[in-house]
Amino acid sequence: MFGIGGGEMFVIILVALMLFGSDKIPEIARTLGKGMRQLKDATNDIKYEIHKSAEVEDIKKTFTDLGESSVPNQIQGEIDKVKGDIEDITGPIKRMH
Repeated sequence: MFGIGGGEMFVIILVALMLFGSDKIPEIARTLGKGMRQLKDATNDIKYEIHKSAEVEDIKKTFTDLGESSVPNQIQGEIDKVKGDIEDITGPIKRMH
């Protein structure tokens, strides 16, 4: 863990016990754990915002590459084709009635 050997870890624990006493160690550990959790949450929030921003920029870039007006024109063209197909099918039926 962190490149620390067993003997070094023992010395660190011994020094911590001598400085803070055995009754304060659990409280210090809890406080350090909460601090590390808050730091991890903050970094995860930052990562999420960066990914979200990158996705939005990617979508904007895609629409820019396609040409903003070409997408609605393509959709309208498809709608017009479907309307034409429906008119071809229903045209003879409407005329019969």
